[in-house]
Amino acid sequence: MSKPHPTKIPAIGEGKRGEQGHIGYLLRQAHAAHRIRMEQALAPLGLTLPQFSVLTMLGAYPGISGADLARLSLLTPQTMSVIVSNLERAELLSRKPHAQHGRIQVIELTEAGRQQLAHSKQAVHQAEEALLSKVSVEEESIIRRWLVSVAKESILT
Repeated sequence: MSKPHPTKIPAIGEGKRGEQGHIGYLLRQAHAAHRIRMEQALAPLGLTLPQFSVLTMLGAYPGISGADLARLSLLTPQTMSVIVSNLERAELLSRKPHAQHGRIQVIELTEAGRQQLAHSKQAVHQAEEALLSKVSVEEESIIRRWLVSVAKESILT
């Protein structure tokens, strides 16, 4: 019987987890770190990151359908249905039939939802400031353009 060879897993920033790693892995690694920061910022407010995303999109685009909301929030329709139901039960949003298409429901924030979104944005703003703390304004602009171009070239459209 041979002994298993102990492999040292590199720390973030080392080996394939560093600047020489695959760009897709580095994006995923950064996304995971950002998600953890965002979840920590939102937890005291009783919100998950997907719930915050939904509230944010409803704040920006009131009266959209669940299907549109799922696309904007990068979630499946099934996941969106659960999130919307939970937020409706918490009285943070409301649903009503579309004026012309009765089977489609339009979703809007309630007053409590607008207040929750405002508080959440403050918490998230601090997390995002920390994310950008070592980046110049010019670098941030380049990063934003690059991220948008990556998304535009993908199947997300």
